[in-house]
Amino acid sequence: MKDSDCVNFLQWALPQMQMQWSGFRKVRGQVCKRIDRRLSTFSFNDVGSYREYLQTHVEEWSELSNLCRVTISRFYRDSKVFSSLQKEYLPQQLNKISKEGKTTLNIWCVGCGLGEEPYTISILWQQYLSKAFPGCAIEILATDADDRLIQRAAIACYSYSSVKNLPETLLNIAFTQQDEKYCLKSEYQQNIEFKCHDVRCKFPNKNFNVILCRNLVFTYYDIKLQKRVLADIRQHLTPNGLLVVGVHERLPKDSTNFIALSERLGIYQHHL
Repeated sequence: MKDSDCVNFLQWALPQMQMQWSGFRKVRGQVCKRIDRRLSTFSFNDVGSYREYLQTHVEEWSELSNLCRVTISRFYRDSKVFSSLQKEYLPQQLNKISKEGKTTLNIWCVGCGLGEEPYTISILWQQYLSKAFPGCAIEILATDADDRLIQRAAIACYSYSSVKNLPETLLNIAFTQQDEKYCLKSEYQQNIEFKCHDVRCKFPNKNFNVILCRNLVFTYYDIKLQKRVLADIRQHLTPNGLLVVGVHERLPKDSTNFIALSERLGIYQHHL
């Protein structure tokens, strides 16, 4: 399938799934490869045949939505974000719950992929924050719509390309090398629950002090869907809790109840 054919197809299909082309423009390669393999499954000669098939087989749209998931992640991705969380924003949240007489900081990582983000938080907690807040604990819910990624995340073994952004001290402390894989030590896998969940569906029956929703909703979904998901996020954030989005993402312009603590880093605070 030619790139131009895939672009035309995505520009037609994405709006019908409440997604926006602008988010896929630079990363369409992996999506186009998946769609091309799907064409082979049906023995379609071109993407036009697949488009006709979609118009007469409603159930196929769910499969296409799965094909349009973009999975690009690494440990310590956007290092300044995690440095700021470690040194400033997570300590603020930990101090807050301590003053409220609570002992557990609840964190939700939305669209966790292979687990790099929640495991990064766990490493920072174990190495830095747990010592400064001995009376506190963290619980991390890590979710992704792709169950295959969730299963691989639980294994916690990665190629060097996934861990290369970690400071060398953390890499050496938290991982063991097995052949060409870097496998996370078991103590850094504690307090993390992996679950298959699509953020477009019903939210967990729980409130969180911190929600990380990076490089997903506010990149790939259209504005209407962004607003709906943001409203759900707001209902599940504690007062003055944190919402962390991607560094290249912004909340919808007319969003309410959120204050930008650092728009450059994509860190917002829930404000009643």
